[in-house]
This record gives sequence, structure tokens and C-alpha cells, in this order.
Amino acid sequence: QVQLAESGGGSAQTGGSLRLSCAASEHIYSHYCMAWFRQVPGKEREGVADIDNVGDTTYANSVKGRFTISKDNTKNTLYLQMNSLKPEDTAMYYCAADLCYNVYSIATMFGLKADYKYWGQGTQVTVSS
Repeated sequence: QVQLAESGGGSAQTGGSLRLSCAASEHIYSHYCMAWFRQVPGKEREGVADIDNVGDTTYANSVKGRFTISKDNTKNTLYLQMNSLKPEDTAMYYCAADLCYNVYSIATMFGLKADYKYWGQGTQVTVSS
């Protein structure tokens, strides 16, 4: 059972930066795809960014050019660097993981709309104007 734990959330002002981390309980990066999602109460969950087992990435249009997803295989950790933050980035952020053949396809927008098997507990990001 893969366990994921997010950290790094908090408060920032518009234009500021935050870096989220997601630590995995075991080495999964060699054949897993991973992603960051966010959700605001009352709204649908939104795929923010994903990264496949070879490091290819996909971003939602709303964050493209501002957010960067990356991973450190030696530390079993996934990251989301968030720059130029906007109030509309305020949400609970979750990391997710699953075998790439389960989630990565044109149909799932390369992971942004996939139903991942493993999820973290979430970390809150609040951006004030």
C-alpha cells in the first residue's frame, strides 16, 4: 500500500510563491505516474499538473507558466513549485499516484483527469489579495 504525505501548504499573498512536497512511502517513481490536484469546497476536483515515469509533464491551462511539477527519485518526493500565485489558486492540494498504464492516456488528458489509486491527505493553500 503506497502512502503519500503532502506538506508545504500555507498562506501567501498575490504574486508570491509556495512549494508543496509529497513524500511517498516507498520507491514508486520508476513506473508510477504522479499528479497534483486541487479542490475548493463545492467545486469539482481539478487536475493541476502531472508527471509520468520518465519525467514528461502536463499542466492545466490555469497554471501553465506559473507552476512546475518535479520529482526527486532519490528522496521519493514529488514537488509543486507555485509562483505568481493568485487568489483563485486557493484550494486544498492533493498529490496522487498510480501505475502509468492505469492513468496516462489521451482520454485522461495524460493524467489530469484520471482516477488515481493512491492519494495524500491534502495540504491547504490560501492566497490573499
